[in-house]
Amino acid sequence: MLTKAFIPYNGYYSSPFCRWQGSMANDNAIVLGANTAKNWMAKKNYDPEMLDYLYYGISIAQPRMFYSHTWAAALLVDGKINLPGLMINQACTTSTTCIHLAAVNIEAGTYETAFALMSDRCSNGAHMVWPNPLGPGGEVQSENWLMDNFNKDPHAGLKMIQTAENVAKELGTTKEECDAVGLRRYEQYQDALADDRAFQKKYMFPAEVTVTRKKTRLVEEDEGVMPSTAEGLAKLRPAEPGGVLSFGTQTHPGDGNCGFIITTQDKAKALSKDPSIEIQICSYGFARVDKGFMAAAPVPAAEMALKNAGLKVEDMKAIKTHNPFVINDINMATKMGIDVMNMNNYGSSLIYGHPQSPTAGRNIAEMLEEVVMLGGGYCLWAGCAAGDTSAAMVLKVG
Repeated sequence: MLTKAFIPYNGYYSSPFCRWQGSMANDNAIVLGANTAKNWMAKKNYDPEMLDYLYYGISIAQPRMFYSHTWAAALLVDGKINLPGLMINQACTTSTTCIHLAAVNIEAGTYETAFALMSDRCSNGAHMVWPNPLGPGGEVQSENWLMDNFNKDPHAGLKMIQTAENVAKELGTTKEECDAVGLRRYEQYQDALADDRAFQKKYMFPAEVTVTRKKTRLVEEDEGVMPSTAEGLAKLRPAEPGGVLSFGTQTHPGDGNCGFIITTQDKAKALSKDPSIEIQICSYGFARVDKGFMAAAPVPAAEMALKNAGLKVEDMKAIKTHNPFVINDINMATKMGIDVMNMNNYGSSLIYGHPQSPTAGRNIAEMLEEVVMLGGGYCLWAGCAAGDTSAAMVLKVG
């Protein structure tokens, strides 16, 4: 259990998420993420010189990715200090692991204040060419970074959606059950849009994107969210033959970024929007499950995080997940005794999309704001990641 790592209340942000090949498609994710974070810090009147270390999360190759962490760090602080950093890639759980690594080093006294910045761009995914000197005629090997990896885990030999269908089959879940939960997730997202997006404006920060070489514009809202109705979901056929998951009950690739300040208790209070609200990072969990069952992985990770915090799932005021497939939530609710219809209030990646590394961070920002509205308490985030892995985190809002 962690006891010394804190996040200032409102010391975090997420950009809107854009559907791939949308408004963020023209910008290098490293540059867009760092510049958005820099603009956010300026708006908050945070001095970048307070930062001791950067954890930079990215999972989709961008030009000059070799320097991503040091480049992002230099852009973030606008060259005012020489900020070191570390690049992290853990696919969908990258945000959680970046936050945890910062928390562990705060706990150890390595430094006082770190920043976790996560950004990705599914749009215009890299097309890689690799040498194959032993191949016939020395022909090259090629890889489409995004689609090839969505469509085949080299260990399991399956598409990601096929690993989700394995879990659905094991549970005996029907398409009708999946559609019902998918519709509920869309309704929960609508709650975040009420009163002129009052909930989203608690944590969301606009990103300035490139339109042409001479023109930029601000992206202030999510782009690419597809409306859902019970009738519409019922009409959609399963994406895989014999399956239960349609395009309406799985996420879509996206672009976006998010950031978190992780620091000591005293520093968090000084930086907080409301010093009476205290956010503590309590514990972390991780897991890897049987080959080809990725959607089942969040459960053992969540159980580890709860055990490490000395808590039970009944103690949680809110639960959020990265749910690329609705079966993730159905499996977790079934196995942990949770009300599947009361998870992921105010939005989830199933609805607003999945830019990989920043997805969990946005989930966590939303979860923290929900618990503040509920008057404080413990909360749990859990999510799967490529390769049948997962991570989880327990936080406390005081």
